[in-house]
Amino acid sequence: MLTNRWFRLTMMALLPWLMPGVAGAEVCAVDDTDRRICLPEPARRIAALSPGATELVWAAGAGDHVVAVVAYSDYPEAAKAVPSVGSHTRMDLEALVSLRPDLVIGWVTGNPREQLEALADLGLPVFAIEPRTFEGVSSAIERLAVLAGTETRGFAEAEAFRQGMAALRDRYQDAPPVPVFYQVWDEPLMSVNDEHLIGKVITLCGGRNVFGDLDRLVPRISTEAVLAADPEAILAGGMGEENRHWLQRWAGFPELQATRQDNLFFVPPSLIQRPTPRMLAGSRLFCEKLETARARR
Repeated sequence: MLTNRWFRLTMMALLPWLMPGVAGAEVCAVDDTDRRICLPEPARRIAALSPGATELVWAAGAGDHVVAVVAYSDYPEAAKAVPSVGSHTRMDLEALVSLRPDLVIGWVTGNPREQLEALADLGLPVFAIEPRTFEGVSSAIERLAVLAGTETRGFAEAEAFRQGMAALRDRYQDAPPVPVFYQVWDEPLMSVNDEHLIGKVITLCGGRNVFGDLDRLVPRISTEAVLAADPEAILAGGMGEENRHWLQRWAGFPELQATRQDNLFFVPPSLIQRPTPRMLAGSRLFCEKLETARARR
């Protein structure tokens, strides 16, 4: 809860830069909640409230304008030097406002709605994103580039991602299907369905997601369910870029087809679990793992 005194002090500090600008042209874009956000001129002080949002702002060519990030915003390297204002689930609003952002990039389901609303109530433009498709990633980059006035670089990055994913689709669209279990978390054991962006990567690479028809985007499952599904390949990211211990669980089940055929594969989580341009590299790696499984038949 914002105190009245803090609110007044904050608003006094904000007034000079919340007033409509007179220089430059207005820029507008529609966010992923279908709200049209307009700025009097391109953003020059951006707060990115998730690691994925941070990557997308850099991809849009506006990294030099980022003044605030949250925990685990570790890519690109330059993002590590930007002040952190807490985690994506609990931000220090006072610290965030003190950095005087003129654009806040929120995450639709990842940030607490009440905190995003508090920022909006203070007059901050909050642009909410959450790409759910490959095209959504490219679109998010383009819209952020418009708001930051960095269209040349941002649109080029978006198109490179768009073409790269299309090339993978063309290459693997007729590949023999591979039944796949992707482990997104360990305790509790969790996977993804076909509507999740990672589920779309599985389909893109010619995989068949053994839990693809479940209702939840990120369903909880049991060890017994994995054994019953008997996937031909198991892919997991683990906690950290070099942590493969989640796969050790499945090595203890020799009756699993994936274990018998040595199709227990590690994919660095930041390449596949963040909807950013790096998902292209993650998808290429994912597809390569499924090609390896096909070769072991």
